Amino acid sequence: MDSQKIVIGITQGDPSGVGIELLLQVFADTNMYKYCIPVLYGNPNSLNAWKKHLDMQTPLFHLVESAAQAIQGKLNLVVSSEDEIHCEIGKASAEAGLQALKAIDKALADIEHLSALVTAPIDKSTIAPHTPNFTGHTSYLADFLGASSHAMMLVCESLRVALVTEHVPITQLGKFLTQSKIEQKIDVVYNALRTDFNVIKPRIAVLGLNPHAGDHGLLGQEEETIIKPAIATHFKKGRLVYGPYSADGFFGSGNYKHFDAVIAMYHDQGLIPFKTMSFMDGVNVTLGLSIVRSSPDHGTAYEIAGKGTADASSMRAAVYEAIHLVRNRKQFSEDSANPLSFAELRRERFRIDF
Repeated sequence: MDSQKIVIGITQGDPSGVGIELLLQVFADTNMYKYCIPVLYGNPNSLNAWKKHLDMQTPLFHLVESAAQAIQGKLNLVVSSEDEIHCEIGKASAEAGLQALKAIDKALADIEHLSALVTAPIDKSTIAPHTPNFTGHTSYLADFLGASSHAMMLVCESLRVALVTEHVPITQLGKFLTQSKIEQKIDVVYNALRTDFNVIKPRIAVLGLNPHAGDHGLLGQEEETIIKPAIATHFKKGRLVYGPYSADGFFGSGNYKHFDAVIAMYHDQGLIPFKTMSFMDGVNVTLGLSIVRSSPDHGTAYEIAGKGTADASSMRAAVYEAIHLVRNRKQFSEDSANPLSFAELRRERFRIDF
């Protein structure tokens, strides 16, 4: 795909965290403009305050009303808010949360002009007071885009981990973990591996919930009653879905290397091993949306915000991953469009007129 067609929307994130700091670092590198047309959604007062704080002259912003007006070779800026803000770097506040939410909403209002969306880190607790039932980017974007089936996946060079449940308290897992939900997540992961990652015949590993994957029911019944039946449903369709595996031995033994993706039952089960292996350059991807969405795999990091020590590797990787997935989707769409029938394939291969 020509870079002129890959328009990447980028939300500023929490203005008190490391998001803007990292975005400025990433797009101060002019090489980034060779691969996409970036469109930043944010408050210019926050952005300029950060540039002053970091003593950065670049990148320069090119103001546009919409991504439809964005041009190549510039960091295009769509103003999400012109509020005079009084957020303190490194300190959570409701005001910072509101600015982060306005940037997300502005990008979503412009979504038809974007090829992908990259979201800088937010603090869910500061956004939640401004919008009901907010639990994070993943569900918020899915609700807006009407994606009834979606999944959160962490991606790095050596591992892909998706989650059945996301931001759910451990004590409430039983309410959310069902055979139907596990089947649904497997389906989303399987299809996304094909369309977004160009894995034509994916191999998927599913983890158990309990220690030692329940030890045949001795340490819990979920593996026998909901996880194995969910796996069997997909295996009967000819899909290479295996498990449930005991999470500790699965990662410790390196068994994950034999699969294209791993599906964990809950947040920490999947993200602890992932971040242990790839904390600095991992990427969070939302599967099942009509548009590619990625983000860094870390949070607002208030404790280091503004100190000049934040590493932009994950933010840079999120932008590159978005570009990569957009290209993969286009390639898959082209490859699967108007497939030849079996008879047509025979004629093409043997040059026989039937």
